[in-house]
Amino acid sequence: MVHDASTPDRGTRIRRWLRREAMPLTVMLLLMLAARSSFANHYQVPSGSMQPTLQPGDRVVVDMRAYGLRLPLGNQVIADTGSPQRGDVAVFDSPQDGTRLIKRVVAVAGDRVQLVDGRLRIDGHPLAIDAGDHAERHGLRVAQLDLSHGGGPDIGDLVIPPGKVLVLGDHRGNSIDGRWFGLVDAEAIYGKAVAVYYRRGEGLEWRRL
Repeated sequence: MVHDASTPDRGTRIRRWLRREAMPLTVMLLLMLAARSSFANHYQVPSGSMQPTLQPGDRVVVDMRAYGLRLPLGNQVIADTGSPQRGDVAVFDSPQDGTRLIKRVVAVAGDRVQLVDGRLRIDGHPLAIDAGDHAERHGLRVAQLDLSHGGGPDIGDLVIPPGKVLVLGDHRGNSIDGRWFGLVDAEAIYGKAVAVYYRRGEGLEWRRL
């Protein structure tokens, strides 16, 4: 068999993959493990409430600096670095029972919210990109929705008070979220999910959120 010199052999392809994909991801994971107490952490998605954005079993990188530097052994903020924004995928403890959850921040202080059949309006403006498309625009972010189980409970007319945020799942008809346990204290949200780094059946990857 004649070898085409222009085609990289298997060993070369493996080395290229290691250099371009595996090594950066490995370094990121090592740094995350070393600094997880105060800078980064990871979270395993337990349910389908954020589908299609997140799948059950997904592992995501959580930036713990996004909303404030906190003491390593607690949740006390020692330096303000930002606040939750519409469209952020945030990690927090449920105000209902303390369960650690991951949901999307859809409204912040001062927003007037309506939710009908799973579709949001903020200050009277629909977030849907297209009437026939299950997607919403939150500033620069686009959230794909799953409405296969309907939209879940509606929200008639709600103004978000200071210091609070409203969180919802992207799988609107299959999510226990702010419609059930109420608004969340913005200061209680301890991290921002930035990327999926592992998906069951697909392995390691880097999928920005």
